[in-house]
Amino acid sequence: MKVELYQAAVQATLSRRRMLQGATALTALALMPKVMGYGPAMAQDSVRAQILQIPGVGKGSPTDADWQKVGELCLDSTKANVAEGEFAGVELTFFGINNNGLHNILFRGLLKGWETYTGAKINWVDLAQADYNPRLQQSIATGTVDFDILAMGAPLEGDTASKGLLDEMPDWVKTQIDMDDYVNYLKAPVGTWDGKTYRISIDGDCHTFAYRTDYFGEGAISGMAEPPKTWQEVNAYSKAIVGKTDPLTGQPAVGYLDPLKGWGGFGFYFLENRAAAYVKHPSDPAWLFDPDTMKPRVNNPGWVQAIQDVMDLIATPGAYPADQINADPGTTAFSQFLAGTGSSLMWWGDVGSNARTSDTSVVGDVVGFGINRGSDKVYNAQTSAWEETYNESPNMAFLGWGVYVTNRVSADEKKRKAAWSAAAHLGGKDISLWMAAYPSGFQPYRNSQFQYDEWVAAGYDRAFIEDYLGSNLDSYNHPNAAIEPRIPGIFQYYSVAEDELAKGYSGQYKSAQETADAIAAAWEKITDQIGRDAQIKLYKASLGM
Repeated sequence: MKVELYQAAVQATLSRRRMLQGATALTALALMPKVMGYGPAMAQDSVRAQILQIPGVGKGSPTDADWQKVGELCLDSTKANVAEGEFAGVELTFFGINNNGLHNILFRGLLKGWETYTGAKINWVDLAQADYNPRLQQSIATGTVDFDILAMGAPLEGDTASKGLLDEMPDWVKTQIDMDDYVNYLKAPVGTWDGKTYRISIDGDCHTFAYRTDYFGEGAISGMAEPPKTWQEVNAYSKAIVGKTDPLTGQPAVGYLDPLKGWGGFGFYFLENRAAAYVKHPSDPAWLFDPDTMKPRVNNPGWVQAIQDVMDLIATPGAYPADQINADPGTTAFSQFLAGTGSSLMWWGDVGSNARTSDTSVVGDVVGFGINRGSDKVYNAQTSAWEETYNESPNMAFLGWGVYVTNRVSADEKKRKAAWSAAAHLGGKDISLWMAAYPSGFQPYRNSQFQYDEWVAAGYDRAFIEDYLGSNLDSYNHPNAAIEPRIPGIFQYYSVAEDELAKGYSGQYKSAQETADAIAAAWEKITDQIGRDAQIKLYKASLGM
């Protein structure tokens, strides 16, 4: 079936805002030849169109059977480079996280057909997000790397590639995965070290602003005609709606959802969202440290303002859900926002895909997206002064997950090829589209993933998908994006910052400034332990200076 015919049929059957939840209408569409089925595709159906119907948007969350089917349908590129049974007897160990049943759990299903075809066997090291970095750092520090493949974010390349722990990507892999299709900010130097390529991207991380459209507009409880443009407005409306009723759930209305509990270093990104607007000056690529000295900027007036914003909401009874002090980022996204508690948050792209494809989401019809909120003023670290001008800066948080191969396999060519083949399967051009469209833990990162017609044909409403994908593109391409440095110890900095923030949020420190000073002092110790001169060199390189 041609895409335009499918789109016409969908539009005739479903209203614009009910497409994603119209199970009855989608069942009727199943009568169309093979568009909604799992059987052999008709000649004119591409693999991309076929896998996007597994299980079908509006048909609930994908299952293991769905993951396996998608993996099997995307094996052609593997078969072009690997003979059937070529890796018989090879065992590989894969290191990664299992958040919300995704990541490693998803990879198991996607790689099942690959294992069957190649004859290899994969063993899994599954870690909770909060446990991921401590376990990785322990393996590095003790020289006990016990895995062949790992899913890792680019910021950790400083801890791994710089120490010679990774295997260089073979040229055939680059061709198989079509690296030229990556969005520009994920091309070299990301994924490389000393001119060598080590990473297969499977994700394009940035944080975007998700908000409830029913909280804004004429007569809405926020009193705002449009969603907030600045962090100043975010705090103002979060306080203004205290005591009011959520229009969707009938529960107490809640404004912005800050995660107040640490998450193994990953929680620091959520303070960064607020801070970036205040401290990422358009004339300066640096925002975490001074590039000439590695002196932390985390206690300058802009960062202090970001911490103060959070403290102001903590001090406002009813501004946060009860017990928010124990809410980590996973709670804010999946247990709160998608479940109908709270009206806005910053998060990775999971919120966008889950809003319309997860069994637990109730906000799919009332969710909108945009880039990180801005600020009415920006702190210029080079002049040590505030500038009264609007500023915005999307946070490229974690630079996306990638799949890497360790040097444990470098001396065994058969095992090495097997490891890279498994990684390339997960980073394939077609399978990556499916992972971006359905709950996976990953968001779009290839230029080819921004073809709106494919998403509409899958069942996504065009206005929704243009809004969601557009927020990603606008973030990726923003001239003042806050780029994360790929330096050794980055998650040591983030983890200790979480510890000090927890003390500040619970009242153990007297002020936002005292909290920020404690973070800065801890960061100075980490820099001295790692080596200041080396950190300065790597920090400058990561910023393109």
